[in-house]
Amino acid sequence: MFKRNRCLRRVAAIASISSLVTGCGVLSSGTPEDEGPIVIGTTSSPSTLDPAASWDSSWELFRNIYQTLLSYPVGASTPQPDAAKSCEFSDSSNQVFRCELREGLKFSDGGTLDAKAVKHSIDRVREIKVNGGPAGLLGSLERVQAPSEREVVFYLNKPDATFPFVLATPAMSIVDPDTYPADALREDGGVVGSGPYTLRSYEEGKEAELVRNDRYKGYAERRNNAVTIRYFQDSGTMVKALRDEQVDLTYRGLAAGDVVDLQGKTSKEEEIQLVEGTGTDINYLVFNPKDPWAGKKAVRRAVAQIVDRAAIAHKVYKDTVDPLYSMVPKGLTGHTTGFFDDYGDPSVDKARQILTSEGITEPVPLTLWYTTDRYGSETALEFKELERQLEASGLFDVTLKSRPWKTYVEGYQKGEYPVFGRGWFPDFPDADNFIAPFVGKQNALGTPYEATKITNDLLPSSRRESDRGNVVKQFEEAQQILVDDVRLLPLWQGRQYVAASRDISGAERALDPSTIMMMWELSRKTSW
Repeated sequence: MFKRNRCLRRVAAIASISSLVTGCGVLSSGTPEDEGPIVIGTTSSPSTLDPAASWDSSWELFRNIYQTLLSYPVGASTPQPDAAKSCEFSDSSNQVFRCELREGLKFSDGGTLDAKAVKHSIDRVREIKVNGGPAGLLGSLERVQAPSEREVVFYLNKPDATFPFVLATPAMSIVDPDTYPADALREDGGVVGSGPYTLRSYEEGKEAELVRNDRYKGYAERRNNAVTIRYFQDSGTMVKALRDEQVDLTYRGLAAGDVVDLQGKTSKEEEIQLVEGTGTDINYLVFNPKDPWAGKKAVRRAVAQIVDRAAIAHKVYKDTVDPLYSMVPKGLTGHTTGFFDDYGDPSVDKARQILTSEGITEPVPLTLWYTTDRYGSETALEFKELERQLEASGLFDVTLKSRPWKTYVEGYQKGEYPVFGRGWFPDFPDADNFIAPFVGKQNALGTPYEATKITNDLLPSSRRESDRGNVVKQFEEAQQILVDDVRLLPLWQGRQYVAASRDISGAERALDPSTIMMMWELSRKTSW
């Protein structure tokens, strides 16, 4: 535990990210100080240390220890050069993307980071092709070439204006060919990257120690020398650690009750600030088409007709999330309210008619699965509320089951779950990323969804448009297909909350457009 002198005045600052960015001055920038690491608490621990295996919140760690060709400096909404000196499409059809690397790039162990290392890193994602892994992001990539030490050329099999966004995801982290096999995942628990930090130590599910990488060359201006990430099982324990000064900042997994408490009278007596902003993370149900009951469209439609999103948002999440009626969240071009337009308010009578019209007259047995340690402490309460709603209709006989994230992922990738819950933090801020990852033979869910109209027509058409404001029609049509199929059922859209001690600066700058934390933006205030 660490203790520091604090100002005598005990207050809590609650502000939106937008107001802080425009200069309210609550969280002013600081400079790196040798006061020990900034300690961050989260309930979202990595599932792997190898970028080729991960299409989940392991990216939070990856962003800080690995490097990508492109990334998001503070204030950027489109990808900008990081390991690259420059990148651009070199043709008019958005099918040839060329990058020039910075000079003198090195991995943390001193190895040379050149164009061949970039090619190796991208190729191995596709070669290893982990089920439910990030290979699904590279569907438009035909081949990668490294014609010189500092030049990388990506040839696409179809126009794809979103490809720069893909290269900016931590899944495309550049790894050392000498320590990361071309055809297998790295299994020794080691990490060699070129990001702002190196991973000094790692204890799975407990702690990651990050220290400044002196060989880093990129856009990040580090405002601290070290960061320690501590992984918690629940929000209550994490917030207690914040109040007990065992952590400086908490992010991901704050329970609704804790957020409300921090917003209320209790926090006024504490040296805690709560930074609040609009989020683009979503929560949804997935139906397994191979299950004898979840595979029936009438059953899926009946569930969609009964689920009361507003009740979940209010009763379980205490209005810290918003009901969501499409897979594309509010705030992004292409958002619709398709599920509300088609189903309206929850109705048991309408759900009964849907089932009886298909000859289903007995209660439908459904098993709903959720993970115990990924999306926050309310997940179990959310699924109990879903169980209550479905069983209260008299139309369903629900069984709830759960597993920790690591084994949970293995289960849904093997198709073991009839219905299961997932959350989605976007890879990049575009409607494409809320549709493309979930459809096709290989997707982020490990559950094939061959929506050919979407994959063969609507997505390719939208990707020809560099101006993303011109793709509304394609995404509206794609979302209507998702509504009609009810293979995915959106439930709610989150908001972003960061709780930090009063002497931490930079929380309002630290989230990139995908809400991944850029930990180098955090610092301690040097004066009061």
